[in-house]
Amino acid sequence: MAEKVAVSHDVTKLIERIKDIKIAMMTTVEAGGELHSRPMYTQEPEEDGTLWFFTERDSAKIDEVQQDRHVNLGYSKPNDNLYVSISGIATVINDRQKIKELWSEPLRSWFPKGSDDPNISLLRIDILRGEYWDQPSSALVHAFGYVKALATGERYQPTGDEHAKVNP
Repeated sequence: MAEKVAVSHDVTKLIERIKDIKIAMMTTVEAGGELHSRPMYTQEPEEDGTLWFFTERDSAKIDEVQQDRHVNLGYSKPNDNLYVSISGIATVINDRQKIKELWSEPLRSWFPKGSDDPNISLLRIDILRGEYWDQPSSALVHAFGYVKALATGERYQPTGDEHAKVNP
C-alpha cells in the first residue's frame, strides 16, 4: 500500500517549520541542465511565504536563475527529525530599498562594503509547493510502526502534522 500524504494549501505550515533553520541548500539548474546546490542563509520568511536570500550580483546562481527560474530549497534539522523541501520560482531583485530593509550587520562577513555594495542582489523565492517530514523521534516512530505492523499487518501512516505536501 502506498503512503498516504496529507495535502494542505496553508503555506504557514512550511514557514513555521523553517523559520528557525537559517541555512538552506539551494539548488538551481546550470546551463547544461546539471543541478547545482549550495548553502544559502535565509532571511526572515514573510508571512505570505516569500523567502529572501542575499547574493552577489555577479555570481553563477544569478546566471542560472536568469536561464531557469525554478529552484529547490532543502532545509533540515536532524536533531529534531525535521526535513523540508520547497520548490519555487526565483526572481533577481536589485531594489536598493529592499536590500537596506533586509540588511543585518552579520551579512558584512559576505559583503564587507555593507548594504551599499553595488554587487549585492536579492533572490526572491515564491513558493510553488513544499513538503515536510516532521516526526517526533525516529526511534519512537519506528517502534510504533513496528507494533502497528505486528498488530494490524499495516504500515505506520504519518499524520498531516508529521508529513504533508503544501500547495499554496
